[in-house]
Formats: sequence, C-alpha cells, structure tokens
Amino acid sequence: MKFFEPSRLLNRLPEQFFASLAQKAAAKVKAGHDIINLGQGNPDQPTPEHIVQALQKASGDPANHKYSPFRGKQSLKEAAAGFYEREYGVTLDPETEIAVLFGGKAGLVELPQCLMNPGEIALIPDPGYPDYWSGVEMAEAKMHTMPLLEKNQFLPDYTEIPSAILDSAKLMFLNYPNNPTGAAANKAFFEKTVDLANKHHICTVHDFAYGAIGFDGEKPVSFLQTPGAKEVGIEIYTLSKTFNMAGWRVAFAAGNPSVINAINLYQDHMYVSVFGAVQDAAEAALLDERGSTQKLVQMYEKRRNTLVNAFRGIGWDIQAPKGSFFAWLKVPDGYTSQEFSDILLEKAHVVTAPGNGFGQYGEGYLRVGLLTDELRIEEAAARISKLGIFVTAD
Repeated sequence: MKFFEPSRLLNRLPEQFFASLAQKAAAKVKAGHDIINLGQGNPDQPTPEHIVQALQKASGDPANHKYSPFRGKQSLKEAAAGFYEREYGVTLDPETEIAVLFGGKAGLVELPQCLMNPGEIALIPDPGYPDYWSGVEMAEAKMHTMPLLEKNQFLPDYTEIPSAILDSAKLMFLNYPNNPTGAAANKAFFEKTVDLANKHHICTVHDFAYGAIGFDGEKPVSFLQTPGAKEVGIEIYTLSKTFNMAGWRVAFAAGNPSVINAINLYQDHMYVSVFGAVQDAAEAALLDERGSTQKLVQMYEKRRNTLVNAFRGIGWDIQAPKGSFFAWLKVPDGYTSQEFSDILLEKAHVVTAPGNGFGQYGEGYLRVGLLTDELRIEEAAARISKLGIFVTAD
C-alpha cells in the first residue's frame, strides 16, 4: 500500500484536543469501567419534539431533496433575524447581515481564511476554544493570546496588549458566556471592545454559542446589542446549545455585511448549503416561543448548584460559573492540570478536561461540564472524596 504524505497544512494543525479526550474516556468504558464523563461538551438532552417533527415533515418535501440555495434559505435567515429582534432588540437585514453555517465551529474555523492573509495577527483568548487556533493556522496567520485571568473576571485586559500588536491585528475572537471558564461579559466590556475595534480597525468575532445559558436571573448580553457593534464585527450563534441540536450542524453568523459577504463567498466554493429539511427545522426552532429554552437553563442551573454544593462539601473550593454549561475548577497545589485530570480518570473514573488543553493560561484548572444528571454529579464528588486529596472543614 502506497503512503501519501499529508500536506504541510495538515502537519501544522494543532492536535484535536476533544478527540483525544474522547478516546481516553472510550478506552476506559471499553475496559468495563463505570465512567462519569464531566469532560464532554455534548448536550445530553434530546432536541425538542416540535423541532424533530418539523424535520420529519420537511424531509418528505421533494423540494428539499434538491440542492439548497447556495447561501441558505431566505426563510431561515428571516427567522434568525426575527429571533435577534425578539431576544435582543437587534435589527438585522436577513439578506446582507445573516449567513447560514454548517454549525458554529465551521464558521469560527472559516473566518480567518475569509479575512486574513499569511502572517497577519489574530487576537485569541487564552484559555479558549481550541478550534480558534485551527482556523488561524489554516490561514497561515499568527496568534497573539489574550490571557483570561481570575483577577479580571476572566475578561481580557486590553491595556495589556502592546500597541504595536493592536495596530497590526486583523481579527479578534471573544466568547461569552465563556468556554471554558463559565464567565460572563457585561455591556461595559462590550462597549470597550467596540471602541478598541474601531480605533485599531479589528474585526471582532463574538462566539455566542452559550448565549441562552445564563444563571441567577442574568440573561447573557449579545455583542450586537452594543452601539456600533455591527460596524466592527459579527456574532456567531449556534442552535447546538440553545435547542440541543448539536448533531444537526446548523448555525448562523450575524452582523457586519462585508464579513457576512466574505463568509458567503468562501462557502460558495466549499458547499451547497445545509440540507433544506434541517434549515426548515432550524427555522421552526428560532420562531418558537414555547419556553423550552427556559426549562433547559433551569435544569443547567440546578446541576450547577448541585456541583458547587457537592464539590465544596468534599473540600474543593470551587467558584460558581455565571453562564454556559461548564465550571472552571482550580486543581490542588502540587499537580498540573494533566496530572490531576489523569488521577481522576484512573482512580475515580471521572473524566475532566485538563485546562492546559485550552491554552497556556488554562494550566492549573480543570473544565467540568453540567451535562450529566445531579445524582451522577454527586457520585463524582463522592468518588473524588475517597481519594483523600481534599480535606473538609469539619
């Protein structure tokens, strides 16, 4: 069998962090262990029935058996614009300010290739979603990381970025509610962001994957609610989390028309849009006001409270996330993120995501998900307690 050498591009790409994490967990399951997986980012609830029914109906429509319009169905783009008007008071032109995506990840990886040339600089949050790096590498661009530190509520401190970097940066990624830290952003932060992007002509890409998931009565803020935001960037909204549609691979980008046009042009050469029946189901999801999302957020908040109480109860002093379905936990002194994650997997059969997989400033933390039921979360805490690493106050 002949071996064909992969391209330099493929050899440059970072290791797919989530794939390797899933392989480790799968190996333990295959060996017969009862694994509690707190490391995944895959929603565990089914897609609401009315969305499934919309897909079933649409899949029988012969019109959907043909190629979809290259740039997505107008009806879906109008539903996305209506969703933003209803949820955030943001007015969008469906034709020029909405692009249909094959899931949020695809849009995030495409964007550097749409807007950047080799050697140009992208500002990347650290810790952050690892696929931001992938798109930058594919564009042969360069990364300048923005540390997300606890002392700054896990928001980037723009004053710490050298002026020469700001002057030459072309693109900036942000993500709130944040993966992996669970932090939230406020209007004042986004106002600073718009000012910075205007001053330095930086396209801002806000990854709003967890936009529906805020706790303690606080609804997450959309970047596009900020005056001037459409002048300097876009927001990417996936249906994966809000509607438990992770496997459906459908999302949209909203905002600056020049960026939307660049995405559409790139996708014209890559795809012939998302399967029409999936677009019709996505439209049904975005138009619906039945309150299924509110129930989902209540479930995640209950799980968050269970996690915080159970882990604090065994002596692990953790902070409650403000949004997303993740918590960001400090590892005990004397361990690296990878070492402690490995110990929890080997000795407690609990999967966590080591923080160093999200960047240099993720070292010293673990990411855990709220994607299993409360009894399993409490059991995970009990198993960890038996390791004798943490000491309770009593």
